[in-house]
Amino acid sequence: MKLLLTFYCCCLIGVLYAQDEQEQVLSNIQTYTPSKLLSKGQWDIKWFNNLYTETKSINDRGSRFTIARQNFFTSSLDLFNGVSNNNRLNLGLLLEYRSNTNQGKNILAPFYFGNRPYKRSGLSSIAPALKFVPFPQFERFAIQTAFSIPLFQNEVEDGLYLDQKGYTFQNRFFYDYLAPNGVVQIYTELNTELNFGEDQASFANDSFRLTPGVFVSYFPSPNTTVLVLAQHSQLIAIENSLNQYFTALGGGAKFQLTRALNLELLYTNFIWGESTGLGQTFNLGLRGLFN
Repeated sequence: MKLLLTFYCCCLIGVLYAQDEQEQVLSNIQTYTPSKLLSKGQWDIKWFNNLYTETKSINDRGSRFTIARQNFFTSSLDLFNGVSNNNRLNLGLLLEYRSNTNQGKNILAPFYFGNRPYKRSGLSSIAPALKFVPFPQFERFAIQTAFSIPLFQNEVEDGLYLDQKGYTFQNRFFYDYLAPNGVVQIYTELNTELNFGEDQASFANDSFRLTPGVFVSYFPSPNTTVLVLAQHSQLIAIENSLNQYFTALGGGAKFQLTRALNLELLYTNFIWGESTGLGQTFNLGLRGLFN
C-alpha cells in the first residue's frame, strides 16, 4: 500500500511538473503571434510606436543622394476582441497618430509640443478590422482585413507631409511555426494594400502595395526572444506613374513583463529601393492580453 501511494505521488508530481513546464514554455510571446486568434471575450490591446528618420534618398535611376533630415513618427493603437466560440473570428479597430518634421531637425523633433513651422501632427486614420482563420485545420494561418479612412484634409500642407490622403483596403496574411522544443519560431506575413481616392489627392492613390516579410525568433527563455527580420515593399502603379519599392533588414527583442503585458523593441535599416528614402526605424511596442 505504501509502495502504491509512493508511486501515485511520484506520478502526480511528474504530471504537475510537466504541466508547469508546458505553461512556462508556452508564454504569450510564443503563443500569441498575429497568427493566433483570441478566445471569446478576450481582448488584445497593442500600442506600437515607429520612428522613421532619413538623411539619404534614392531616385528611380538608382542614384543615391543626401537630403536634410526628415522624421516620420507613427503611433498606432490596435484593439481586437474575440467574438467566436471556436477562436476563429476577432473584431477590431485600428487608430493611427502621426507627427512628422522636415528642415533637418533632429530625430526627437516629432515629440516637441506645440505648433512649429517644421512640424505637422494629428490623428491620421481610423480603420475597422476583422481577423479570421479561414481553414480550421490550419489554425496558425490567419487573415486580417481592414478598411482605412483618412481623418485629415490635405496630404501636404506648407511643404509638410502627414499621411496618404486616400482610402486603403488592406489584407494581411499571417502564418507562424513554433519548433516543438519552443526555442525557434518562424513567422511570415504578406501585406497587401489597395490605395484609392480622389485623383491627385495622394501620391499613392490608384496603386497596389505588396509587402512580404519573414521574422525568425530565438527564445533563450520562454519569456524572452531575440529576432531578425527581412521585409520588402513594392508599390505598383495602377493608373498613376509612380513605382516605388524598398528592402529593409533588422532585428529586435521581446520580453514577457507580466502574464498580461509584453514589451517589443525593433530596429530596421532600409538598404535599397527606388523613389524612396534610405532611412532607419526605431520601434517600441507594448501589448496587453486580457481575459
